[in-house]
Amino acid sequence: MSRFATRRSKLRRLMKQQGIDSLLITNYTNVTYLTGFTGDDSYMLINRNDAVMISDSRYTVQLAEECPDIDVDIRTSAESIVTATAKIAKRIKSKVIGLESDSLTLSLSERLGDAMQDLKFESTSGLVEKLREIKDKHEIQTIRKAVKSAQRGFDAIKATMTGDQTEREIAFNLEHQMRQFGANGTSFDPIVAVGPRAALPHANPTHQQIKDDDFVLIDWGANHDLYMSDITRVLVTGGKVSKRLEKVYNTVLKANTSAIKKIRPGAVMKNIDATARNIIGKAGFGKYFGHSLGHGIGLVIHELPRLASNNDAVLEPGMVVTVEPGIYIPGWGGVRIEDDVLVTKDGFEVLTSVPKKLENCILDL
Repeated sequence: MSRFATRRSKLRRLMKQQGIDSLLITNYTNVTYLTGFTGDDSYMLINRNDAVMISDSRYTVQLAEECPDIDVDIRTSAESIVTATAKIAKRIKSKVIGLESDSLTLSLSERLGDAMQDLKFESTSGLVEKLREIKDKHEIQTIRKAVKSAQRGFDAIKATMTGDQTEREIAFNLEHQMRQFGANGTSFDPIVAVGPRAALPHANPTHQQIKDDDFVLIDWGANHDLYMSDITRVLVTGGKVSKRLEKVYNTVLKANTSAIKKIRPGAVMKNIDATARNIIGKAGFGKYFGHSLGHGIGLVIHELPRLASNNDAVLEPGMVVTVEPGIYIPGWGGVRIEDDVLVTKDGFEVLTSVPKKLENCILDL
């Protein structure tokens, strides 16, 4: 049985628990997860016995190559995907169809209802996303490769960084280097933020030069065969570490390492967040740490689970999460240190290995 067939079997068990005999997958990422198909504009309808991909002629060959173990219905150009879906639902004798309410638009749900008035629809939430939280061996291996490409790309741009380079130049060079080292692309547009601009957690790179301040924050990740990595480091570019930067940096580093040490199966996610948040709060920077501690990574850069202060869920083996505490002070700048961490059977494994002690982050420009 392929890993995709195994995932569909697990999904069928969840469907049975929820009392639905069919589930329409309209979220393209979920379709990819369940089938291996890397295109878009295609749905999958699954019941307790069958699974059918609903697509169009652009993907006939691609579907045959990527999804050899699943039935495919290629609709004509004159047939809408809604009409094709209704036809398949009738063929496989669906009675109650679950819809992915987290991603389905109101317009599409109304069109599906009009096309299948004799069927009952039920709203579902997070069925496939729940499966995606736990990575299998292949997914973990691919994420490792994404981490490796990201780290090698960063090492390359770090070794050649000069003061007259701009945020944009570094971001573009970083993407190029990651591709050189095997990445299919980036997980997201790299964030490169000099000095005060580092107070923007999602700053867009500008023409500001590295030499314009004493430090730069870089947040980047590689996409390797659809799976993502996500890393953040701060580099000291002014030659000398100010007292303020030293205090902020070491506070964030302590929060990062202390939270990682708490990761293990059964650990409550909000408690991991609290570990980092308490350290930053006690240092007097609590109001400058506004986002959650971390998130899952996988087929998308932000997915379940969430290491958040309002999340009572527990960690399980196979989850891969970021740990990224930060302090962002308007007018001065920000520090974020982010690692990718695998939850193992008895603890954790930090997948990222970019040095993060302050003395290792000082560049001589």
